[in-house]
Amino acid sequence: MALRKIQLKPGFNKQDTPTQAEGQWTDGDNVRFRYGSPEKIGGWSQLTTGTLKGIGRGQHTWSDVDGTKYSVVGTNKILGLYTGGKFYDISPLASTVATCTITSTNGSSTVTINKSTHGLETGALLIFDNVTIPAGCSFTTGDFTTNTFEVQVAATNSFNVVMTSVETGGGASAGAGCDVEPYEVIGPEGQALQYGWGVGKYGAEEWGNARSASEVTLDPGSWSLDNFGEKLIATIHNGKTFSWNPSAGTPLTTRATVATDNPTKSVMSVVSDRDRHLIQLGTETTIGNTATQDKMFLRFSDQEDFEDYVPLSTNTAGTMRLDQGNKIVGAVSGKDYTLIVTDKAAYIMTFVGPPFTFNLRQVGSNCGAIGQHAIVYANGLVYWMSHAGGFFQFDGTVKSLPCLVEDFIFSTDGNNLGINLDTGSELVYGGHNGLFSEVSWYYPDANADQINRIVTYNYDENVWTTGTLARTTYANADVFNLPYATEYNASELSTFPTINGNTAGSSILYEHETGTNQIRQYTTGPVTSAIASSIRSGDFDLDIDGDGEFYMSVRRFIPDFKVLNTTCDITIYLRRFPNDTATSSSLGPFNISNATQQIWTRARSRQAAFQLNATGANSNWRYGLFRFDSRPDGRR
Repeated sequence: MALRKIQLKPGFNKQDTPTQAEGQWTDGDNVRFRYGSPEKIGGWSQLTTGTLKGIGRGQHTWSDVDGTKYSVVGTNKILGLYTGGKFYDISPLASTVATCTITSTNGSSTVTINKSTHGLETGALLIFDNVTIPAGCSFTTGDFTTNTFEVQVAATNSFNVVMTSVETGGGASAGAGCDVEPYEVIGPEGQALQYGWGVGKYGAEEWGNARSASEVTLDPGSWSLDNFGEKLIATIHNGKTFSWNPSAGTPLTTRATVATDNPTKSVMSVVSDRDRHLIQLGTETTIGNTATQDKMFLRFSDQEDFEDYVPLSTNTAGTMRLDQGNKIVGAVSGKDYTLIVTDKAAYIMTFVGPPFTFNLRQVGSNCGAIGQHAIVYANGLVYWMSHAGGFFQFDGTVKSLPCLVEDFIFSTDGNNLGINLDTGSELVYGGHNGLFSEVSWYYPDANADQINRIVTYNYDENVWTTGTLARTTYANADVFNLPYATEYNASELSTFPTINGNTAGSSILYEHETGTNQIRQYTTGPVTSAIASSIRSGDFDLDIDGDGEFYMSVRRFIPDFKVLNTTCDITIYLRRFPNDTATSSSLGPFNISNATQQIWTRARSRQAAFQLNATGANSNWRYGLFRFDSRPDGRR
């Protein structure tokens, strides 16, 4: 027979079986579609040699009035600022633990800090101040005040830290004193279930996964980050709000401080850019009283003043309460509105001016968001992942977004590793890559406690892809020329800030869509690693006297690449019946280069599919059409 073209629609179809998905792509990794054709995604390069302490749980980019560009990453441990090619520690500090005493032992680098009911836990970060070295102690004041410290073991009335050297003196016994300045507690590294009488997880009906009435979700440490003009606004999830001013004094050596007169416990905050109000969501009904937090209640500051929340006839501060749902999950600023999503419904909040200031209108129901960072504004629309399964968009009305990978993402039936709803909903992080018209959600699968997968919607191509790219935060190329994203490494020690007694767990800040490889920056020099990519078609067969009636013999195929700068492998997968396990043809896989004109395969089966794999360093490709030579080879 003559050569035959396999016309494949762009995007992945994982809803159907490989046989049903004839003429479509069914799987792949590190690929995207552009102008209908698949290609490898761009590479990424680490921005500095430093790695941040903790897991990235929020990122924001902005510039000040002088044009200086900033990226701030909030982890579950610190608030790190990136500018001018360096990191700066602007983590806020909690209340001082004053008049502590110091105990040291000859020959040991461990020092005990004594203070009744100090309130610090193992793993807490701190700095020392007002240090007086006790008699018998060989350490200097600089040994205590140069670096950040991590609490090694905490008891009710004492805790241990580790010095950079050992005690060479006789040792001190609860002598002299120091003040301890703890870092503000942000939260745990993961999401966990706990149990308590008469309570249940908010998403009890989530995607066919029943929840007992005794489950409670403890949210991971997280941030909402925004800018009020040039000032950074940073709110800890279910915590306080802080600000950082790039024009005040020597800002790069100044930490973020508590925003005066703000609520002390809010789910999150968001700036209404058009009218310059700061909106606190899921916040306190009485400012300063954390016991009054109402997760459906919101308040907004006076216009142009994010530190005034007292409603008066002379200002535009005010409060509102939503009525559909159990809690506000997240919010995002749109073109001229703020979209707020609870666990049940969606609302838009629009500025109307005095005396009412804002109008609040419900625009959707049964469309709750899965997590705070799962809501993304992109190209004039808002997209979000739902806790009940599926995706939604808001373009003036709330609409369900058709998705051909939906079951793969939300179902954990059989061997499918869908999203981990028990410990992963608040970890989901959505990001917009405007360079390629993509909205992506990063999530942990059923076997993971941290993010290890990605699902992407291309709104120009109207297609979906999935993959294994793991990013805990993502910032679009709005301020910087390329997107920035963080990756978490649980086994690697962080290098920023410098921490005495540092334990493993660090975040790497990458610049994306640069080159074709992964580049890590070390003090000894860069290390380049290949980014493996792949894509696989659905099954195809002969349509002579019925689909799949005849076995077919695939004698040869002709590769067709728009771009292929190194080599790749193409494997022909065969199966006799749809439920059989597909196996490679006997001569495959076949190595392909730009010089390859055709490949002789000697493949024989009822159904066949092909898969492209590119695993080498510097590999880059963009595929065209698949042409193959097949003929009937008898009935079976």
